[in-house]
Amino acid sequence: MEPQVGSILEGKVTSIMKFGAFVALEGGGSGLVHISEIANTFVEDVHDHLQTGQAVKVLVLSAENGRVNLSIKKALPQQERRAPRPPRSPRPAPGPQGGPRPAAASGSVPPQFQGRGRPEPLPPSGDQAFEDKLKRFLSSSEGKMADLNRSMDGKRGRRRR
Repeated sequence: MEPQVGSILEGKVTSIMKFGAFVALEGGGSGLVHISEIANTFVEDVHDHLQTGQAVKVLVLSAENGRVNLSIKKALPQQERRAPRPPRSPRPAPGPQGGPRPAAASGSVPPQFQGRGRPEPLPPSGDQAFEDKLKRFLSSSEGKMADLNRSMDGKRGRRRR
């Protein structure tokens, strides 16, 4: 007899695979707890969260053709389900019409972004703003694309006349 979808059952972990864990259910039968249904946090290794023989409460997600899909994280009480989120960093204020702020004047460009060529590498900093990282990435990727296009022109047989 297949378990009822939506019911919470007790079970014991019988085996652990890299994609999840198999659980023997009370009353017979077994099911799979996929790695994404083990915990509210990222699960890199199932062994960090479960051991063989461990008793667990599981929620039956689906039961079709003898395959039973289970969830440990959805069987938790509501308070325990929600993982604490890190506080968000404040966003910059929008421009006068509600859109993004206008770009800075050309005279205020940092020295590593002035002129041609690739920018000088910035010192590593955990406090570096996202915009600075994005500018650095765009600048370096444009330089790489220019180099790639130059090398591909030679391979395509284009010649100067």
